[in-house]
Amino acid sequence: MRLVSLLLGLAALLPASAIGQSAGEVERCFQNPAACSTGGAAPPAPGPGTGGGAPVAAARPVPPPDYTTVLQSPEPDRKRIQESLRTLDKYNGPIDGNLQSEASVKAIGDWQKGRGTAVVGKLTPLEAQQLNAEAAKAPIRRIEPSTQVAVPPPSNADALKAMRDRLAERRKAAEPKADAAAQALIRDLKAYVAADGKGVAGEQFATFAKWYADNKAAGRTMGGIAPSIDDYGDAKTGVAATAEIRFETKQGAEVYRQCLVFAWIEGTPRKSTQAFSCDDVAAVEKWKTDQALKSAWR
Repeated sequence: MRLVSLLLGLAALLPASAIGQSAGEVERCFQNPAACSTGGAAPPAPGPGTGGGAPVAAARPVPPPDYTTVLQSPEPDRKRIQESLRTLDKYNGPIDGNLQSEASVKAIGDWQKGRGTAVVGKLTPLEAQQLNAEAAKAPIRRIEPSTQVAVPPPSNADALKAMRDRLAERRKAAEPKADAAAQALIRDLKAYVAADGKGVAGEQFATFAKWYADNKAAGRTMGGIAPSIDDYGDAKTGVAATAEIRFETKQGAEVYRQCLVFAWIEGTPRKSTQAFSCDDVAAVEKWKTDQALKSAWR
């Protein structure tokens, strides 16, 4: 009876979940009441926010790359970066410390690309250190004395000969067209004289028409007419030509030799026509300048 009473009292002390357990389980609960506080099951593992277990650290944001420090570093440091880039054959601009110039940004980007890092054209302090260290290890390029060939400058005589050779080549190429232009002018001049002052030569070259009229008024007659090409080449409005034309005029037994320079732009009809005394060199050269003549003759 005493044992029954004891068991009934123990049952009254156990939680409701212990009711219906076996006698062995009841005895274990009697020996270790804490094990039966949750019906014999193991206590639940602590979860987030329950205060159990070690706290979970919050993820920290990654700071953006620091490019300002290098861009605002002292000028000698910025110049050293440019020198390092030049040593590595990335930069060929001036050593002025301007890391934001187009040449500097491109050089930094090329260096970053070669390393397989992000190409931004700017350096972090760590990248600047790595760049300078890489340049410091680069081998110094030296030119062996045996590979240097001293080339003496050309003498004045050689330079003059080379210039004459170039002139001869240009003149040889232009000569057929220049001769054709001069001979066409001679035909027009002879036709004008044969027509006693009528024809395109006088219409195109007013100075020549006046010169012819003055000689006729003085009682002189025309003799030989011989051309000599003065210049020939491209001008701003076409092909330009200037030619010295030498005339023989006769008055009785006297023979007079006179000379005129005819200048024109090739065409039908000729354009920008002028005639000058052969002594008026300044006027002839001014005409060539005004026409922007690029000589193939001299």
